[in-house]
Amino acid sequence: MPTVPQGGKVLVSGANGYIAMWTVKILLERGYRVRGIVRSADKGKFMSDYFAKLGYAEAFEFAIVEDIVKEGAFDEVVKDVDAIEHMASPFHFNVSDPQGKSLKFFKPAIQGTVGILKSAVKNAARVKRIVITSSCASVLTPGLSVPKVFSENDWNEASPKEVEELGSKSPGASIYRASKTLAEKAAWEFYNQHKSQVHWDLAVINPPFVFGPAIHDVTSLKSLNTSLQSWYDVVVSDSPKTKEVLLQTIAWVDVRDTALAHVLAIEKEAAGGERIITTSGSSIWQEWIDAANSLNPNPLPSHKLAVGLPEISRGEKVYLISYDKSKEERLLGIKFNTIVETTKATLEDFARRGW
Repeated sequence: MPTVPQGGKVLVSGANGYIAMWTVKILLERGYRVRGIVRSADKGKFMSDYFAKLGYAEAFEFAIVEDIVKEGAFDEVVKDVDAIEHMASPFHFNVSDPQGKSLKFFKPAIQGTVGILKSAVKNAARVKRIVITSSCASVLTPGLSVPKVFSENDWNEASPKEVEELGSKSPGASIYRASKTLAEKAAWEFYNQHKSQVHWDLAVINPPFVFGPAIHDVTSLKSLNTSLQSWYDVVVSDSPKTKEVLLQTIAWVDVRDTALAHVLAIEKEAAGGERIITTSGSSIWQEWIDAANSLNPNPLPSHKLAVGLPEISRGEKVYLISYDKSKEERLLGIKFNTIVETTKATLEDFARRGW
């Protein structure tokens, strides 16, 4: 499948999100034109103003799709684009009742994903590749007691089964993981059913926890996205941390690296037809605290950073979850940010915001 031409137009759904804003920025920096899908004019204006200040006023436009679940929601916006980055899907654990409230979760994740593929089949005459943001939540098996290395061949079958069995008693994290598994499986199933009818192919990016500086519209600490809020709570806040929390395995990736992966996935021909795990590696939370305290001077001088239990890092660490990076290395070849680099950039971002 031909890759997307430089200067081509890329449609990005959920464009005002944490990963998506960085993806738009990198696309613009690499010479693409971007149409960002947002749910309101206010969200679109924030993006337009941000990218205009960077000199991309002519290259960026936004379109409003208020309800991505609505039948035919993407029919018009896909018509004159060369690639699609579908990045609109919820990520939080504050949900319960799979038969009720969580439909707000499952519908955008599953129907939104299939919906944009349906629109591409009908109207996207120019599209050469569609990239979907999935997650390592659709790869891993949660609740491990012994270490395991996962790869793109693995699927999280446990969470959908758990949600089906427990119903309204399902934990929020399980509902989220189930939504990612079901949405990605639905995308591959739809693509494989229609592969002979279309002139585009599909690639999926699967990141674990995503950390790093934010450029989307974050007005306060309370409006941080889920992963960055977790990072702040452990590394910056003065709340007490238990040894159990500090030893928790965190497979992670810098938001800028995951955004780059989305861009490379439309540029690299070999990425077509592949799901690709993008991760910097595994860690425990204490390593992030250690990284913050290793920085001199402190990038966030308004705070006395958490110390945790430094002796934990000096002992033998067990990473219960890790990922095989060989496919990403072969297909994309990203030089990932380190824990120290991501920590420094994130703390500097917090400082600029006066936090």
